[in-house]
Amino acid sequence: MLALQLLVNGLVTGCALGVVAVSFGLIYATTKLFHVAHAGVYTLAGYLAWSLVQRGVPDIAALLLAMAAAAALGAAIQGILYAELERRRATHLVVLIASLGTLAVMQNVIAAVYTPNILQFPLPWSSRMVAFAGVRLTWTQILTVVVCLGAFCGIMWFSHRTILGKQIRAVASNPFLAEITRLRPHRVYVTVVAIGSAVVALPGVLVPLDLGLQPYGGITPLLTATIAMIAGGIGSIGGSFLLAVGIAVLQNMSLLIMPGEWSIGVTFGIFIIFMLFRPTGLFTRR
Repeated sequence: MLALQLLVNGLVTGCALGVVAVSFGLIYATTKLFHVAHAGVYTLAGYLAWSLVQRGVPDIAALLLAMAAAAALGAAIQGILYAELERRRATHLVVLIASLGTLAVMQNVIAAVYTPNILQFPLPWSSRMVAFAGVRLTWTQILTVVVCLGAFCGIMWFSHRTILGKQIRAVASNPFLAEITRLRPHRVYVTVVAIGSAVVALPGVLVPLDLGLQPYGGITPLLTATIAMIAGGIGSIGGSFLLAVGIAVLQNMSLLIMPGEWSIGVTFGIFIIFMLFRPTGLFTRR
């Protein structure tokens, strides 16, 4: 029964990590920039939603406003910081350092404003338990699975069925040709970072509903999402999501045979070995 509970918990966590991986992968595949500040957007969205709920804003409205704020922040980072660095012909390493600096600033500002202590959402329904087939889940966990699966399907549909989604894929495939055909890659970059930031706000709010808010809590999800994106195949939305779920399940199931502090290291070690034999990822995009 413990194994079944750990499996289900891994699936819940994996759905949330899958959305982080998909949103991060969408940004990286298009802009070719390692947007580490994505972890700060993830964290900030949860704190914004918490502040709104504390002031009496309805739950759904708080989530939507947090998504809008995350989208605006992501667009500002791309349109002001990354675009200016690109105009100055900065290398990708310089952009990475700038992104790391942005993440550090965001985390420290959050810690200064909200304190480093763990904060809980004042929502009694979020911790209520539901039991079925010997498995216990909170309403937050059930909501996380439903919303994150819906977000994944929505991104798949958006990427392949909408004009904007096809433009993003075109820019990701060949930015030079996209510039010639007047697709305006720089505008697409701002748009795709805004979309990715809005999407990552979903797990950024739902996960803290269950586990609480921490200023530095976005690093581990982003690290896991990065591994999933690379192992799944850069540019493969489905591959990133599936690998994120697989990593989360493996981490949870490993608790049956080892202490929790070892699970992340062992899991990443396995995927490093995997990448030695399949460096292009499991689901490489054509």
